[in-house]
Amino acid sequence: MARSGLYAGGTHSRHSMFRFFEGLVDPYGEYEQTDHPPTRLWPFLKGFAAPFSRIFWITGILSVVVAVVEIWLIAYMGRLVDLLGRATPDNVMARHGLELLVVALFILVLRPAFQAAHVLLLNNAILPNFGTTVRWRAHRHVLRQSVGWFENDFAGRIANRIMQTPPAAGEVVFQIFDAITFALAYVVGAAVLLGEADPLLLLPLLLWFALYAALMRWTVRRIGPASEASSNARSAVTGRVVDTYTNIHSVKMFAHHDRELQGAKSVIEHARATFQREMRLYTIMDVSLSVLNGLLIVGVVGWGLWLWITGAASVGVVAAATALCLRLNAMTGWIMWAVTNFFQNLGVISEGMRTIAQPITLTDDDRAGQLKVARGEIAAVGLNHRYGRDAGGVGPLELTIPAGQKVGLVGASGAGKSTLVKLLLRFYDPERGRIEIDGQDIARVTQDSLRQAIGMVQQDSALLHRSVRENILYGRPDATEAEMIAAARQAEAHDFILDLVDGEGRQGYDAQVGERGVKLSGGQRQRIALARVILKDAPILVLDEATSALDSEVEAAIQSTLHEMMEGKTVIAIAHRLSTISRMDRVLVMEEGRIVEDGTHDALLERGGIYARFWARQSGGFLGMDADGAEDAASKPTEAAE
Repeated sequence: MARSGLYAGGTHSRHSMFRFFEGLVDPYGEYEQTDHPPTRLWPFLKGFAAPFSRIFWITGILSVVVAVVEIWLIAYMGRLVDLLGRATPDNVMARHGLELLVVALFILVLRPAFQAAHVLLLNNAILPNFGTTVRWRAHRHVLRQSVGWFENDFAGRIANRIMQTPPAAGEVVFQIFDAITFALAYVVGAAVLLGEADPLLLLPLLLWFALYAALMRWTVRRIGPASEASSNARSAVTGRVVDTYTNIHSVKMFAHHDRELQGAKSVIEHARATFQREMRLYTIMDVSLSVLNGLLIVGVVGWGLWLWITGAASVGVVAAATALCLRLNAMTGWIMWAVTNFFQNLGVISEGMRTIAQPITLTDDDRAGQLKVARGEIAAVGLNHRYGRDAGGVGPLELTIPAGQKVGLVGASGAGKSTLVKLLLRFYDPERGRIEIDGQDIARVTQDSLRQAIGMVQQDSALLHRSVRENILYGRPDATEAEMIAAARQAEAHDFILDLVDGEGRQGYDAQVGERGVKLSGGQRQRIALARVILKDAPILVLDEATSALDSEVEAAIQSTLHEMMEGKTVIAIAHRLSTISRMDRVLVMEEGRIVEDGTHDALLERGGIYARFWARQSGGFLGMDADGAEDAASKPTEAAE
C-alpha cells in the first residue's frame, strides 16, 4: 500500500508539474481584435507571440545555457585526458577527487535540470499553446468574414489553411529555440574553445562555417518559395477533394466518377511535381553538406594533430577538437534540416496568411447598438447593389413593408429576389442606399442583433453535421427540451425524428444527420429547418421556397404551421409556386432588380401584367411553365428559379 501511495503521489507530482507549465499561457485569453491583420510575415507572427514574450526570453536563455554546457563538457573531456596523461592511477583521486565529484554532481543534477526546464518550457508551455493560439484566433477572425467572402473560395481550402498554419507556426517557434538558438550558441562556443587552444585552429572552422553559411543561404532562398508552392498545391488538392465529397450526390447522379478522378489527378500531379522540386533542393543540400563536413573533420583534426606533433598542443586539445568536430558533423545535418524546415514552415504560414490575414470588409459600426424591433417595419431607401457590375442585383429600389404585413416576392431567375434578402440580412452592404427596420439603419446596428431578429427558412436548408437536437436548438440554444419538441411537432417533424437511427446506434433527437443533413430526405431536412425557425420565434420571417422540398400531403399540413408562424410577424416569402403566396397581404413582382408590380393577388390578376401572365402559365403552381410542361416540373429549371 505504501508503494502504491508513493507511486500515486509521484504521478500526481508529475502531473502537477506538467499542468504548471501547460498553464503558463492561456491560448484563449483576451486580445485586441483587428479588422486588418498584418499582411507581412513577422508582424503577423508577432501578434500571436505577444502572450509568450516572457517565456520566449527564458527559453532562449536556456537554449544558450544548454549549448554552453555541451561545449564545456567537450572541453572538460579534453582536460580529463590531459589529467590522466599526467597523473598515475595511485594519485589521480587524491589530487583531483573533489573536482571529479563536483563535475559528476553537475552532470547528474544541474545539467538535467537546465535541459528539463528548457524542454518543459518548449514542449509543454509553448508548443501546445502557441499552435492553439494561432488556430483559435485565425478561426475567430475567419468566422467574422462575410457570406460573400466564403462564397468566393473553397470551404476545404479555407479549412486546410486554418489547420496547417498553426502547426507550421509552432514548428517555426520550436526550431528557433530547439535548433537555431542552440546552434548559434554552439558554434560560438566551439570557436572560443578552439581559439583558446590555438587561434590557428579557428581557420578551418571559419572556412567551413563560411561555406556552410553559403550553402544554407542558397538552400533557404529556394526552399521558401518551393515550400510555399508545394503548400499551395496541397491546399488545391484538399479543396478539390472536399468539393467532390461535398457534392457526391451530383457526382453520382451525373455519372462523373471518371471526370472527377481526372480533375483530382491533375491537381494531385501538380502537387507531386512541386514536391519533387522541393525534394531536389534537399538532395543537393545533403550531398554538399557531406563534402563540407569532410573538410571540417580533416581540417580541424589534421591541424590539431600537426600541433601535437610539433609540441604546440596537448593530447587533450586534440581529443577535444576531434570530439567537437565529430559533434558538429553530427549536428550540421540536423541544423540544416532545422533551418530549412524553419523556412519551409514560413512558406506554409505565408500561404495560410492569404486567408487568415485578409481584412474584414463587412464590419459593425464603431457605435453600433442593438437592433430594437418594436413593430417590424422594413424600408428600403434608394437601395442599389449590382455586385460591382452593370447588371444583376437590385436597384434602384424604394420599398416599405409595414409592420406585420405578409409580402410575397415573385420574379424570374436573376430578378434580384435573393439579393434583396441577402441585403436585408446584411450578408452584403449595399453600394448605395440603405435598409431600415423600424427606422433603424441596419448598417448602424450589430450584425448579430439584426440576424437574431430575422428567422429564415431557405430552399436548400443545409443542416449542421450534428444531432437533430443540436440542429433544432440552433434556433434558440437556451430553449427547454419541451419547447424544442413542441417546435418539432409544429413542423410535422416529431414523428419521423423518433424513428431515426444513425450508424452509431444513436436514436431520435440524438441521431446525427450527416454532413449538410445528407442522411435525411429533402423533406425531412426542410421540416427540421422549419422547427429551428419556429423555435427562434423572430419578429421578422423570411421564407425562401420554404415548402419546396415537401410532398403535397406534408405541405398541406405545413401550410397551416406556416400561417401560425406568420401571426404577428412581418413576412417576406419568395415563392415559385404562386399558390403558396396567393393569400399574402401583398405581392411584389421583381424584374431586373426593380419592383415592377405591387398589389394584392386579385389586383395584380385584374391588371393583366407580368404576375397575371405567370399565373396563367403556371401549372401545379410553378412559374415559367405551361400546362404541357407540368410533368417536367421536377426535372426542368423553372423560369423563376433564383
